[in-house]
Amino acid sequence: MNNWLGLILCILYIFGLIGGAEWLRRWRGYKSSFTRKVIHIGVGMMSWALHLLFDTPWYFIATAAAFMIINLLDWRYGFFAAMASSDRSNLGTVYFPFAAAIVAYLFWDQPPLMVAALMPLTWGDGLAPVVGQAYGRHPYTVGNHQRTLEGSAGFFAACFLFTWLALWVIGGAPDITPAAAVFPALAITAVATLVEAVSIWGIDNLTVTAVAALILFSWPF
Repeated sequence: MNNWLGLILCILYIFGLIGGAEWLRRWRGYKSSFTRKVIHIGVGMMSWALHLLFDTPWYFIATAAAFMIINLLDWRYGFFAAMASSDRSNLGTVYFPFAAAIVAYLFWDQPPLMVAALMPLTWGDGLAPVVGQAYGRHPYTVGNHQRTLEGSAGFFAACFLFTWLALWVIGGAPDITPAAAVFPALAITAVATLVEAVSIWGIDNLTVTAVAALILFSWPF
């Protein structure tokens, strides 16, 4: 695909997600804590299509840099209610595109690793607070932030499933079988779950991605 066309589609997709989440918020009365995660997961899943959209990582990196600025302005001025966080110290929406850009740069020539490195952030971190708010009965506190064991369990399950799927479903080098994908996915999930549990102020978007990338970089595929 032409890179400029891919860039346009990428931008339209992201703004479409924001618009769809805002429509959900108004139509169904969902809180922004839920619609924020709809956007979070939807944007992360775009990584599965990056090699169809672009033949170089730089167009995506430029897009991510632009959305870092847009998200910082939104954090400051509150343009998008569907992305709002009740925690004013949470800069997670700014850290997300930064983490994605770094992963794309590091693993562009290894598509399964690139996508897998973003799945703990996309699905684990995306579902943990949703599960915690819906089913959390066993809270624990890190600093001034409350988490739940149920939320951490949701992180573990979603992180493992989608990291494992990415490692063997995404085409390209290295070629990883379903069986060979189990142990690296499990290692990433175990460490990322612990790291997410103690990361506050939205820095889990950085720390969770960092540990996933480090494990994948070191794993002998």
